[in-house]
Amino acid sequence: MANNRHRIAFCLSLLGLAGIGLTSPTSAMAAANESGEQGAKIYCYMRDNGNNHDVSWSASYAVIKRQTGGVFKSSPEHASVMITEAVVEQPENYPNCGQYLGDLFKDHKKSAERSGKETETNPNSYTSDNTNNNVSDTDSEQRYNY
Repeated sequence: MANNRHRIAFCLSLLGLAGIGLTSPTSAMAAANESGEQGAKIYCYMRDNGNNHDVSWSASYAVIKRQTGGVFKSSPEHASVMITEAVVEQPENYPNCGQYLGDLFKDHKKSAERSGKETETNPNSYTSDNTNNNVSDTDSEQRYNY
């Protein structure tokens, strides 16, 4: 009897470590939706009240990062998609916000272009085995810079 209890405890521990809990996956999805909705509320409210994109984005992204559960935080691109989904799914809750959604994606496109140019022109980049694979020292820093 005690042996069975140990086996059950061990199995439940392994499931917990593997991230397989007794909760449904919809609870994680609901939390992500709530984060996106909260980010959309903040972004749209700030933009409607005259704030520029950068300030509004910083505030809403900070909330999304803080409220997203788990080990991994949302990337800027994912947070933009979360805000966009919230606005598109419930446009009545975010009047006049559709006009600002394009700004969420322009910012990421510019940053991607900048990082591509830095890689091409970085004197610290190197190639190995005479290939054209430029790797900059800042690539690893930029990967987690959100």
